[in-house]
Amino acid sequence: MKSLSFLCAMVALLLPVPVFAAPIEFGASVQLTGQFANTGRYYGDAYRFAVDKINAAGGVKVGKNREKLSLKILDNQSDVNLSVRQYVQLVSQDKVNFLLGPFASDFALADSAISEKYSVPMIQGGGASDQIFSRGYKYIFGTLPPASDYFQSTLDLMGQLKPAPKTIALLYADDAFDVSVADGTRKAIGKASLKIAVDQRYSSKASDFNSILSLIKSQDVDAILVAGHETEILNFIRQAKTLNVNPKLYSFTVGVPSADFRAALGQDANYAFGMTSWVPSPAFKDDYFGNAEQFATEYQKRFGYEPDYHAASAVADVEAFVKAIESANTLDPAKVRDAIAKVDFDSLYGRIRFNAAGQISLPQTVVQIQKGKLAPIYGPKGLIEKPLYPMPAWGKR
Repeated sequence: MKSLSFLCAMVALLLPVPVFAAPIEFGASVQLTGQFANTGRYYGDAYRFAVDKINAAGGVKVGKNREKLSLKILDNQSDVNLSVRQYVQLVSQDKVNFLLGPFASDFALADSAISEKYSVPMIQGGGASDQIFSRGYKYIFGTLPPASDYFQSTLDLMGQLKPAPKTIALLYADDAFDVSVADGTRKAIGKASLKIAVDQRYSSKASDFNSILSLIKSQDVDAILVAGHETEILNFIRQAKTLNVNPKLYSFTVGVPSADFRAALGQDANYAFGMTSWVPSPAFKDDYFGNAEQFATEYQKRFGYEPDYHAASAVADVEAFVKAIESANTLDPAKVRDAIAKVDFDSLYGRIRFNAAGQISLPQTVVQIQKGKLAPIYGPKGLIEKPLYPMPAWGKR
């Protein structure tokens, strides 16, 4: 019996020992409560969803091992100063391997300074401001198209409408994203046969748009373009109805693709134009979810609400890290950073390929709410569906 026990012990020593590596940990500070929680939830939920899917598929291959992902999400309560402190905590105390971003350009602008200071890569799909990527930082990457291009597809569409709008009211909040949108839109309008009749900046905390709307009404503008946050835009539309402001068209940078937006306004949401960098098309293939349509179905079933481009871009953030880690074959942050800069793959969100500044380029699809449903109107290849234009007066709807 002793010899048998000895033999078993020797065999055990000769057998390969399975390697259980520590999980690769991502850290993120996200708006789970506070002013931006309605959009911030997309990021928290989508990060979790992506991590779960990738782990279920076997995790990430690093060397000879397959390693699982873990995720630490902190609630910044929609406070940018708290968000910065939380990212410091994530890298200096919690020692996470890599960083995923928050929602909103002001947050990404501030938080990316932490990833740069500590040389820890951050991929974020919540901030599109050109300012984020104009500072020469090496460790920040973004999966939203440049804010300065957001209204370009809308302006292209306007050139094909009859009668084509000639005068525009350009309104924008005072945060980094909306200022970038306005700067880019102003330049694009200058190249077209259009006139800016109203060019108005407002506080991102504004809730009263009566004076701006009165000015717009006095100028009798054809089109209104608004770069702002969803709560502001809801207030803007409600007050436009009250004051009977009737442009031929209005378009908004956020809100329109969201089911919550349509639910909040009911029939008053109809005719509103917006844009999105993503539609849940089966044409967008994915290694983990199958395709964008399947992802959207699974997402809604799990979380109880429809995903929009925020959720799709957040999933792409996680997948870009996975591609880069496997390519670098290491968790060394500098080497993973260099691999991120070289990724080039198709995802449920679209083609993921970063430019020299660290930002992705994706075309915007113009969408419109028609009879309570979202319709794709205009994309890179031209008209998709017929727009409802010009918008009827409030009293004739």
